[in-house]
Amino acid sequence: MPFRRRDPRTGTAVVRTDQEWREQLTPEQYDVLRRGGTERAGTGAYASTKDPGTYRCAGCSAELFDAAAKYDSGTGWPSFTQPVAPDAVEHVRDLGLLGLRTEVRCAACGGHLGHVFSDGPRPTGQRYCMNSAALELDPEAG
Repeated sequence: MPFRRRDPRTGTAVVRTDQEWREQLTPEQYDVLRRGGTERAGTGAYASTKDPGTYRCAGCSAELFDAAAKYDSGTGWPSFTQPVAPDAVEHVRDLGLLGLRTEVRCAACGGHLGHVFSDGPRPTGQRYCMNSAALELDPEAG
């Protein structure tokens, strides 16, 4: 059965079957975006990147985070103070092995991106701790 979702900004439907996701994504991207996996700290391509641009969803290319909102949280994962727009991501309660957390998903395709915590810097106090495998840096955007 296809996974159907609508990008709230464009109204464009992102419709792909599980097989199509597997063909489009690398095994690591599939594990993170479609199965809710987490890459090991410090191993992701964007953990220490300081390049300008816009971070997009690796699954559907929706704009998620501006590089200007990225900071070094010391966690080993790319961290941001806020998404490009409030409706770019979805927040979902996650009661897993580590207790209650807030999962962050791409609003356009539902892909798992990471988690958000309330221990970030000003001005938002938020730490959007994302998986590099779920992101693609577009240096031309932003």
